[in-house]
Amino acid sequence: MADDPRPDEGQNPEDEFRDMLRDILSGKSSIDPSQLAGAAGLPNDPASVAALMNQLQGALRGSEDGAINWDITLKQGRDRALAGQLNVTTEQRTQLDAAFNIAALWLDDVIAVAELTAPPRLMTRTEWVAATTPIWTQLAEPVARSISDSLTRVLTEQAPEELQSMIAGASQMMRSVGGTLFAMQLGQVIGQLSSEVVSGGDVGIPLLSEQQAALLPQNVAEFGDGLDVPADQVQIYLAVRELAHARLFRHSRWLRLHLISSITDFARGISIDSSKLEELAEGFDPANPEELRDAMTNGSLIPPKTDAQLAALARLETMLALVEGWVDVVTLEATSRLPKADAIAETVRRRRASGGPAESAFATLVGLDLRPRRMRDAAAMWQAVTDAVGNDARDALWAHPDILPSSADLDDPQSLVARLQSAAAGDEPVLDEVDQALEDLLNDEGTDRPHEQ
Repeated sequence: MADDPRPDEGQNPEDEFRDMLRDILSGKSSIDPSQLAGAAGLPNDPASVAALMNQLQGALRGSEDGAINWDITLKQGRDRALAGQLNVTTEQRTQLDAAFNIAALWLDDVIAVAELTAPPRLMTRTEWVAATTPIWTQLAEPVARSISDSLTRVLTEQAPEELQSMIAGASQMMRSVGGTLFAMQLGQVIGQLSSEVVSGGDVGIPLLSEQQAALLPQNVAEFGDGLDVPADQVQIYLAVRELAHARLFRHSRWLRLHLISSITDFARGISIDSSKLEELAEGFDPANPEELRDAMTNGSLIPPKTDAQLAALARLETMLALVEGWVDVVTLEATSRLPKADAIAETVRRRRASGGPAESAFATLVGLDLRPRRMRDAAAMWQAVTDAVGNDARDALWAHPDILPSSADLDDPQSLVARLQSAAAGDEPVLDEVDQALEDLLNDEGTDRPHEQ
């Protein structure tokens, strides 16, 4: 009689699940490894397929706690950035160092913000990936865990009865494998972004450490291609923008933590649409694993935002717009000596308004659009403040989040201007209805309180 091919009844469910996945990875199942590579967003070439197999095998070996191995993201990002990367030449280094020196002098004339203590960096694409991946993974982790946990739960519920105990017993391993696929996709997005950004602050959020400004010479050169603008003017303009962004975050020490915390808090509030996952599990075709990749990257698993999320997103967008608007205004003033500054500024605005393919991928992967809608409103507000009370009073508003302009100030900059002008003149502040009612209440309580003997 032939040997019974079924596993021993006493076999650990996690071991059964590991054996099943190893069959997939070794080609014994009906899933083609190249299709799995496609599901992970990787190119369909032998090296990419081999890399995917190694990463998933590693997930099987190190899945005790279901933790996501973000080192995979860094490796994928570097590998993607390396394709087409050019090293920084001596000529580029000389030109951009000079651009940074000029930018620092021009900014000193228009902002009340101290210089950076660390020298600006010139980065290759892979260096940018290495420097920024820690923040990208921090922003993406809440959504990655939510998708991985939800996928594990739904697959457990949808599995045939004879497989449920096996899958339930291997849930941590499933989370690890799902997290690996997500981490690899995020690495692809970051690698693609490295070919699109020109500087450390190009996407608005503080991706680099405090005190650090950086330009990517290869991307700066590509930015200037097709513009009827001398290369040195492009370099100086982009250096001014980058230094302004970095110096703002050094000046307002609270700002970096505030922004990153706001983004991660928003991401933690994202839930996964279980009904979409159930549909995916019911109709999943092992011969077409790209369905899983598409579901994770097209945003369909993330349901419409709740009212609370919309409110949090509005606050976050206002803060991002305030940063970008301030950078716009001080850059405009600092680069007034550049004959082609307006043409460069318009190109920057168009790029920022549309974003690039990788930014769109990040928005669908994590559920967060990095391009705030009110940047023009914020720039107009900062310009009105500058014209009314000057650069020093404008920049003093960044001292604390409680005195920073609000969304209402973007709607009505003149009210903010009036308050600032009154304060500059030493007038008593004009209270709004809420503050006036509180003031009246406190005064009434003081009048009614009996005098102490």
